[in-house]
Amino acid sequence: MNRVVISVGSNISPDLNIKRAIELLKKELDILGESTFVKTQPVGYVHQPDFLNGALLITTELELNGLIILLKSIEQKLGRVKTGNRYGPRTIDLDVIVWNGRVINDDFYERDFVKKAVLELLPDFKQ
Repeated sequence: MNRVVISVGSNISPDLNIKRAIELLKKELDILGESTFVKTQPVGYVHQPDFLNGALLITTELELNGLIILLKSIEQKLGRVKTGNRYGPRTIDLDVIVWNGRVINDDFYERDFVKKAVLELLPDFKQ
């Protein structure tokens, strides 16, 4: 069983889209915990609404690539459209941050709210 922290964010109807994403994730994964969700200002492209960001602690039998495929399919179901602007608005953003005790996404180091969410879910985590 793989133990994973997934970051969750949205700035298009964030309350609705985060709730819908969690409902879809619960159908496929075991959710062990949910961090506090915080409002954050956009990075890179600032002319857009603030984001709502948090994280989920999950377990899954999926391997990493399978989990990433699942997360991207949920993003598509919720209307995420990838544009040339990687910092643009999004209905939902789901990323694997920690995989079996190992940080695999630099957002942990680059975005304070991601690190705080991970440490809320895994208070004894050593990075």
